[in-house]
Amino acid sequence: MGKYFGTDGFRGEANVVLTVEHAYKIGRFVGWYYGKNHEGNERAQIVIGKDTRRSSYMFEYALAAGITASGADACLLHVTTTPSVAYITKVDSFDCGIMISASHNPFYDNGIKLINCHGEKMEDEITDKIEEYLDGKIGEIPFATKDKIGRTVDYVAGRNRYIGYLISLGLYSFKGIKVALDCANGASWNIAKSVFDALGAKTYVINAEPNGININNNAGSTHIEVLQKYVVENGMDVGFAYDGDADRCLCVDEKGEVVDGDKIMYIYARYLKEHGELVNNTVVATVMSNCGLFKALDEIGIEYAKTAVGDKNVYDYMAAHNNCIGGEQSGHIIFSQYASTGDGILTSLKMMEVMLAKKTTLSKLAEPVTIFPQELVNVRVREADKSKVIEDPRVLEACALAEKSLGGVGRMLLRKSGTEPLIRVMCEATDTETCFRCIKMVTDVIDELGYSIK
Repeated sequence: MGKYFGTDGFRGEANVVLTVEHAYKIGRFVGWYYGKNHEGNERAQIVIGKDTRRSSYMFEYALAAGITASGADACLLHVTTTPSVAYITKVDSFDCGIMISASHNPFYDNGIKLINCHGEKMEDEITDKIEEYLDGKIGEIPFATKDKIGRTVDYVAGRNRYIGYLISLGLYSFKGIKVALDCANGASWNIAKSVFDALGAKTYVINAEPNGININNNAGSTHIEVLQKYVVENGMDVGFAYDGDADRCLCVDEKGEVVDGDKIMYIYARYLKEHGELVNNTVVATVMSNCGLFKALDEIGIEYAKTAVGDKNVYDYMAAHNNCIGGEQSGHIIFSQYASTGDGILTSLKMMEVMLAKKTTLSKLAEPVTIFPQELVNVRVREADKSKVIEDPRVLEACALAEKSLGGVGRMLLRKSGTEPLIRVMCEATDTETCFRCIKMVTDVIDELGYSIK
């Protein structure tokens, strides 16, 4: 990770950590950098999407100003999802894509995610150069003049083509199925319902009235209990909850039980294996995935790989080893045959596909996976101290002692957040009480050493 760009873009509180000046300069750099590859009157083309945060409009205009001032065209998808930007960047041959979103973070945070021409997360070598420019280590970039100045173009048609693409992936009619969608008052609010309606579902939508400050507020995949209650009280057949930029999806079965990313991967991998389509017979998960997933995969003869946390790490491994299904417990699921990034709406369509193909309920599909109790506590620290904490011998010793106390049944995991000034302390054990006891053994030491910020 760099100084500004973490595992999922440049993210932080709007106009505090990530400022409008940062956005303008990022626009200036990418407009100039990609413009160098074009000759004559041909301009670089950069596509921009945003979520529903109030600050997203400010960042959109700042990025567009920087891009056009450097001589490239800024094509605006307006409010849309991160996976739609990745899709359009690739299929419409844009030089790069930009998504303005802080994903599951509260409304006052925002982020800038950069996407390369292949629809993948931007290469580190380019974000490193952007960071050098932000820090004044690269000389001034020339302004475009006269007819070389770029244009801002309305590109909402691209978003509509993405909707059409999702609809085209529906192999079965959803007619008569009652589906609940929690759009988190975010980017999926004007996309998800269109897709499910087109496929014939009886679609019921909650948290689809964004006002700029209610994104993820008691809504979406980070507050799944809202959808659980709605599904049970209204007799839904299934429910899907997205995060702010809709690159995540968590499911709720007809009984109101959560089907998380681990169970989603199990369900789809098993479905592919039954059809002889599970490439390399492997699921790519992360170190955060539950032991219950791995036990269930072992029982049906499916292999698995574990990467560091972050859907970029999962995708990079999948691309290197030609795998077709992978993701994170949090609901970032990558179906490499159909997308180059996690896509929440696509994930929900794939779960519908398995349900309809096998003529069964989501609860039955998820039944073979028994999830071990897993608890996670976030400790707020200074950004500069994150690496110090996870490398401190005293913290590591506390973590080792906590894991030893589990007697070989469970595990501890200590890691720094790639997007926030947090240390994440996770324990997996046979019961919740044991999880919190072991976590406390570690967080107490972090507190005693003066790292934590109250």
